[in-house]
Amino acid sequence: MQNLTLLDGQKFQITIERLCHQLIENHNDFSNSVILGIQPRGIYLSKRIAQELGKILPDAKIDNGILDITFYRDDFRRGDSPLVPNSTQIDFIIEGKKVILVDDVLWTGRTIRAAMDAMLAFGRPEKVELLVLVDRRYSRHLPIEPDYIGIKVDSISSQKVVVSWKETDHEDKVILISEQV
Repeated sequence: MQNLTLLDGQKFQITIERLCHQLIENHNDFSNSVILGIQPRGIYLSKRIAQELGKILPDAKIDNGILDITFYRDDFRRGDSPLVPNSTQIDFIIEGKKVILVDDVLWTGRTIRAAMDAMLAFGRPEKVELLVLVDRRYSRHLPIEPDYIGIKVDSISSQKVVVSWKETDHEDKVILISEQV
């Protein structure tokens, strides 16, 4: 295995700050916007985004929720073992709001399709935007593109992108894993 570090340390933090400033340009004070982190790994990015926005806009009320997509996945019944659902935590109204869906890595687009289906169970938003830390281009199965991108990675199917979060993995890092031939 060969590992290539794509993002870590101060660059990781700067990337999150840049994403926050892009959000502020489009959402102002967030009075009509909400953030939904997609389970399981998008929640770490959404929490970081909400925390950073709170530092930049201390008077703004930023609604941040967690969206479980387990039962909306197109591979829900395909595995040998049953999928275990996570929890959805949305204690605000999304009807008529601008929703920012947040995930760590965008690859095929299937997770985002499932998230959009799951989100509609909570109301019909005015607009949906997608924020991702890593955009793995050239691998889409569905025509989904992010509005906000931390970094773009051109990778092949045999490679894997892994995002580590200090909350669970003790460090912030994005690595590209390739099998050696």
